Amino acid sequence: MTPSPSFEDHFSTVAESYARFRPAYPASLYSWLAAQCPRHEAAWDCGTGTGQAARGLAAHFGHVFATDPSAEQVAHAAPHPAVTYGVAPAEASGLPDASVDLVTVAVALHWFDLDRFYAEVRRVARPGSVIAAWCYTRAFITPPIDAIVEGYYGNVVGPYWPMERRHVEDGYRNLPFPFAPLAPPPIDLEVRWDLPHLVGYLRTWSATIRAGVALGCDPLAGTLPALEAAWGDPALPRPVRWPLGMRVGRVP
Repeated sequence: MTPSPSFEDHFSTVAESYARFRPAYPASLYSWLAAQCPRHEAAWDCGTGTGQAARGLAAHFGHVFATDPSAEQVAHAAPHPAVTYGVAPAEASGLPDASVDLVTVAVALHWFDLDRFYAEVRRVARPGSVIAAWCYTRAFITPPIDAIVEGYYGNVVGPYWPMERRHVEDGYRNLPFPFAPLAPPPIDLEVRWDLPHLVGYLRTWSATIRAGVALGCDPLAGTLPALEAAWGDPALPRPVRWPLGMRVGRVP
């Protein structure tokens, strides 16, 4: 299936970098989600991007359908024997009725037409299935590094964030979510990165991409000297942590 005419692809130009530099989600997230599901035959990872969440789900579900409206993103997804990738909008997955036990949306819910997406969830989910959407925004490394990244986020590329970004900053708390709520435990996304990996991640931000197009130059260039000074040895791995904002519910 093809994306809807209104689809705005923010990431196709950096799909390879997205696959390389975006962090993987913790195994504890998938274990907890699977424990909430009465069956484990199939899951649908919607807005899969390059498949980070889909591959994590494959450890707990017999099959994972992973869809994204960006053909370029899907083309850069790593293959997995239990994952079927497809190009499709969130609102029209092409999946059969009552075919999945879990629907996941990793840092993508704010892009969707929610009324139509939720109708699609009710169509493809088996009764009693679970829907989970999560996002992350601020990374915690060290206070000096955090301050530099925050300055870049808000002051340098701040004007170039899409309007929908405010929902990520709210942890999805203010988005409609018409499902019987489930309370997830606190879950952090944690990795160890060197400085080049952090810089690669910053270059995958939609605001970085949009600022580069609008300004005709690298918007990160002016921030790099301060980052390098605060980091020290660029090859030194440092812990990076993001708290996840989550909405989880049971499909009636």
